[in-house]
Amino acid sequence: QVQLAESGGGLVQAGGSLRLSCAASGRYAMVWFRQAPGKEREFVSRINRNSDSTYYADSVKGRFTISRDNAKNTVYLQMNSLKPEDTAVYYCAAKDRDYSPRWDYWGQGTQVTVSS
Repeated sequence: QVQLAESGGGLVQAGGSLRLSCAASGRYAMVWFRQAPGKEREFVSRINRNSDSTYYADSVKGRFTISRDNAKNTVYLQMNSLKPEDTAVYYCAAKDRDYSPRWDYWGQGTQVTVSS
């Protein structure tokens, strides 16, 4: 089992920034999802294992940046210009092949709250 350790959530005012991190035990394709109360879990951002290609939900494009530190086996989500609509529990997940259809490993989630 791959262990993912999330950190970086907190309370921030609208327009502020937070940086989430997800530390893994190796190199994996990784993704960030989020889930707000009463809503479905939604995709936020992804980084591939082999190509380092990145992907973003339309709602966060231009504001969020996903990146990887290979030496630390850690993926980051830099969140700028935060909006109240970004309030959610953020989860990282991982898989060992870019083309695999399933995210096999999940972090514990970290709460992000954006006040207006």
